[in-house]
Amino acid sequence: MSVKIITDSTSYIPESIRQKLDITIISLNIITDTSSKREVEINLDEFYQELPHLSAIPTSSQPSPDEMLAAFEQLTNEGHEVLGIFLSSKMSGTYSSAHLIKNLILETNPDAKIELFDSLTNCMQMGLIVMEAAKAAQSGSSLEEILSLIHTVQHNSRFLFTPHTLDYLKKGGRIGGASALLGNLFQIKPILTVENGETTVFTKVRTKKKAILSMINKLKEDLDGHELGGLFVHHISCEDEGLELAKQIESELNTPIQIQSIGPVIGCHVGPGSIGIAYFVK
Repeated sequence: MSVKIITDSTSYIPESIRQKLDITIISLNIITDTSSKREVEINLDEFYQELPHLSAIPTSSQPSPDEMLAAFEQLTNEGHEVLGIFLSSKMSGTYSSAHLIKNLILETNPDAKIELFDSLTNCMQMGLIVMEAAKAAQSGSSLEEILSLIHTVQHNSRFLFTPHTLDYLKKGGRIGGASALLGNLFQIKPILTVENGETTVFTKVRTKKKAILSMINKLKEDLDGHELGGLFVHHISCEDEGLELAKQIESELNTPIQIQSIGPVIGCHVGPGSIGIAYFVK
């Protein structure tokens, strides 16, 4: 019996890695005035081109119960133990819904072994947790060993990002209108992070260039005396900036860095032009 890993679409794990590590993805949904689509089926270029012209920020919804049930049932019916790792329970009801699905499966299959883990984050900060879980599973680690491992990865991980504009945070109601206005007026660039499952301000600087430098400096500070476990550069519809940041970090750390776009469920609240890094240290 082996351990299999399930996560949701807001982990934004590159498809090639997902396939290599045999990670199952269940998709959240994006809802606009005219449609509701699974996040994994949305063309990112088209979505972010259209986003500035929408009258309201799109909303998101949890994965459908049928999709979630099918994913867990398939793996447990095949005799696998299952670990589900989901975005912060303070950002979505997905983790809570997974508990309902777990209980539903146990009613008909009481021998099924399912564990659930609240990542308390999203994007590749969660993705790195998921990837480490999947690597351990493929190496033959037990479910208990994997849970212990990912608690450590979670504790030693960080997600830092800076929005190009505060407009999307303002429209989405994520920060107060006065704060957004002051930020735009004085060209203040907040560096955001995720702490205790919620988005918060890490620090504020005056320019995007300084924001990027601050993120790199924090990475180097966290790495002092430690080994890098994994790192991704995130971007929202600004691949060239993502590549440039990756090159900067590569020159500092002498190691290749991957870039990865952020999908609509998270991206519509931060907006195109946003850039950041997600990493963990050993």
